[in-house]
Amino acid sequence: MDLRLSPDDRVDGGQQRKAKGQRAQSGSASNAPKGGKPRRPQNRKVKKKRSSGMRFIVGVAYFCFTMLLLGGVAVAGIIVYYGQDLGSSSTWEVPQRPPNIRVLASNGQLLTNRGQTGGEAIGIHELPPYVGQAVVASEDRRFYSHFGVDPIGLASVGLEMIRAGGITRGASTITQQVAKNLFLTPDQTLGRKVQEALLAVWLEQNYTKDEILELYLNRVHFGSGSTGIEAAAQTYFGISARNLSLGQSAMLAGILPAPSYYNPRTHPERAAERQRLALANMVREGYITTEQAEAAAQNMDANITTERVAGTEYYVADWVETLMNAYLGEVNEDVVVSTTLDWDLQKQAEFVIKEAVADQGSDLNFSQAAFVAMDTEGRVRALVGGVDYSQSSYNRAVTARRQPGSAFKPFVYLAALQQGYTPDTLMVDEPLTYNGWSPENSNGRYVGPVLLRDALAFSINTVSARLAIDIGPENVVETAYRMGFSSNFQAVPSIALGAQEVSLLELTSAYAPFANGGYGVVPNVITRITTTDGEVLYEESPSGPGRILTDEQVGMMNDMLQTGVQAGTGTRAQLGNWPMAGKTGTSQRNRDALFVGYTASLVGGVWLGNDDDTPTRVFGGQVPAQIWRDIMTMAHEGLQTAALPGHYVKLQDRVAVPMQDTMPATGTPVTIDQIQGQPGQQPAPVPQQQIQPQQQQPVAVPANDGIGGLLNGLFGG
Repeated sequence: MDLRLSPDDRVDGGQQRKAKGQRAQSGSASNAPKGGKPRRPQNRKVKKKRSSGMRFIVGVAYFCFTMLLLGGVAVAGIIVYYGQDLGSSSTWEVPQRPPNIRVLASNGQLLTNRGQTGGEAIGIHELPPYVGQAVVASEDRRFYSHFGVDPIGLASVGLEMIRAGGITRGASTITQQVAKNLFLTPDQTLGRKVQEALLAVWLEQNYTKDEILELYLNRVHFGSGSTGIEAAAQTYFGISARNLSLGQSAMLAGILPAPSYYNPRTHPERAAERQRLALANMVREGYITTEQAEAAAQNMDANITTERVAGTEYYVADWVETLMNAYLGEVNEDVVVSTTLDWDLQKQAEFVIKEAVADQGSDLNFSQAAFVAMDTEGRVRALVGGVDYSQSSYNRAVTARRQPGSAFKPFVYLAALQQGYTPDTLMVDEPLTYNGWSPENSNGRYVGPVLLRDALAFSINTVSARLAIDIGPENVVETAYRMGFSSNFQAVPSIALGAQEVSLLELTSAYAPFANGGYGVVPNVITRITTTDGEVLYEESPSGPGRILTDEQVGMMNDMLQTGVQAGTGTRAQLGNWPMAGKTGTSQRNRDALFVGYTASLVGGVWLGNDDDTPTRVFGGQVPAQIWRDIMTMAHEGLQTAALPGHYVKLQDRVAVPMQDTMPATGTPVTIDQIQGQPGQQPAPVPQQQIQPQQQQPVAVPANDGIGGLLNGLFGG
């Protein structure tokens, strides 16, 4: 039996079938062509094509949006990941630039800059406009339009690298370079580039474009140890950045991509090519005309400079730098230091010393020299720490400590004067031994009785030694400290011969009280320190211990030390009509040769020797005295001649027992006890015995023809 339902048996089957038949007839009639054949329907196919095309576009859009969204999420994740190492942006601040110390001579001339950068920070408003224009045109031409990162520039560089198949150039903006220089390391990593971009955007939000450009110009490295536009201008052109020309500005902008490769000193042709490129960039950006660019490029030789010679004034600048903490504490900003240095005298001293070493150094076996000149109040007017700063920056005038030899004897004699001795006190020059110490004269000869005046003038060792023993070495040390020495002295008899080391600076300043009437001085080289805005941070004020010598003591010392240059060992230092005084010094085995002299206006000290402490063949009365005279002759030009201070009346009739009657027949040493006739007892001071006309049928001896003549023959000026 067939159980299947026919169409008529289904519910509403008949009605449905009838409706279908009606729709079919209606459709056939409407679609039937004129020929009677039915046409195929086209609208479904068109709708299908349109629907699939739209779906493709929507799919692509959806895919791109999804990828963009995923890329954004990924970028955000990378930014968050690397940005967290930077901490909160609220804690970000531009780090302080290392402070610069601008050192000026007394006339305002720049000596040099000291600090890590090599030059001070300079405001953008202080620079010629083409300085910033050259940098922007060459480094970041859309600097004034982007937000810290330049998407157009990034895309351009990306295309270049794709075409070239490798890295062609960087895409960092000026702001990004500032961010890198201020906050980051130079590592070329993804993390560093992300952080650089973040910081660049932050900089743009917190600083104006000109402020960012100023930060860049003061922080970017220009090569040759110069950081910042001012240091670069001083290094390559010897001028301030305030005075840069168009051509010089273009050259500095051109070398920025590779300062060592385009260094004007070592690669002038490359630097010139980069300059032309920078000028062309400025023309392209409309900053200058083609004619201006051509004119700037024509003067190539004037734009390229040779290396600046490091003169002896650099020794002064180094000394100034070491003094800054004492004057200001920690230096936290750029400062300007005005010094006491006389530029003309400094260069004269440098010239004379270099000539002396070059002409006589090889013959007399010395290779180094130092010089200090100061006024009678202790202001340093010239200081030479060595022959060539570029070869050795070691300061032999300030830092080095060497034996002064006989140049220290005046302080032994001064200590004796303070104990009651006078220049006319009679002493005995003969061999002596004291506690195993047997000082000898340099020529091995002895003259017997001699006045203190002549003993100092001719630098007799035994007399100086006997004075130190008689008055006590501790009194010599105390006197030396009062005169301004700062070295650590031992109170031993050998101090009488200058065996303990001192610096040339302190030795020279210790002579100043003889020149100024008895007032102690503290060597000084700084008169004022200000900020770059003119705020005074330090001002020189009178210093020193005040009066430390009486007028009579000054007069007695000047009497003796004048004799030394008039008839003694320092005759080669005579300064024409100028009243002057001084003392020669030669240390053991001629390792050091010195002369320290002074007038009523200036005090100066000269040292010659070798850095390795090897012996020379020069004495203090030779080349050092000549150097002193040559430098001081120039220093005293135009000054009013003045007498040395102090008051002391010499004995009107200087007489003595003839030298031949008292000269020891042999050089047999005797002890100090035997000389004084008090064996076994503590040595007592030599009596203040003045040579009087009534003594044992005296024979009058003129100062220069008798005692002076004999001593000059024995000890030789």
